Amino acid sequence: MKLYFAPGACSLSPHIVLHEAGIAAETEKVDLASKKTASGADFASINPKGYVPALQLDDGTLLTEGPAIVQYLADQRPASKLAPENGTLPRYQLQSLLNFISTEIHKSYSPLFRPTTVPEARQVAIDNLQKRYDTVEEMLANRQYITGEQFTVADAYLFTVTNWSRVVKVDLFSTRPNLVAYMERVGGRPAVQSAMRAEGLIK
Repeated sequence: MKLYFAPGACSLSPHIVLHEAGIAAETEKVDLASKKTASGADFASINPKGYVPALQLDDGTLLTEGPAIVQYLADQRPASKLAPENGTLPRYQLQSLLNFISTEIHKSYSPLFRPTTVPEARQVAIDNLQKRYDTVEEMLANRQYITGEQFTVADAYLFTVTNWSRVVKVDLFSTRPNLVAYMERVGGRPAVQSAMRAEGLIK
């Protein structure tokens, strides 16, 4: 299989999951501005949606959307415990978290990356993020990871998007000690560091 990624984008989440699960896969960098891959291919012809992540399976099937991709990868290595067993209540709780991160956190960052966003709209996005991270801070009380003591695919996703706060200059950390400790804990995991190193985010 092959993962198409852009450094530091939401595709870092499945990249982390690949390393956590010990799955050998090709990776190819995508320039999202030009829609060209590192090998010169037209990324739009690979994924008509035009964005990462995209996971090309060995039979040629293309899987898109980060929450779906990370669950697929976790299910390839059940022993990794990156996702609870399908059909169980904990699995649905994980899916609930992935949806929360995707729709309430991930998308709230989008206006902050656009230079055309007017100040009023920017402030609305920041206020939304602050409210969502208040919820996250409460969830992380007395927990190692977002679902409890076990690192899951939801942690890979939450860690990825939370790192964007530094890029868009939104302070999430000065009043949230649980979030600070969580980011240090996840960021220190060897698999997370390996994925970030592979994307050129750290040395």
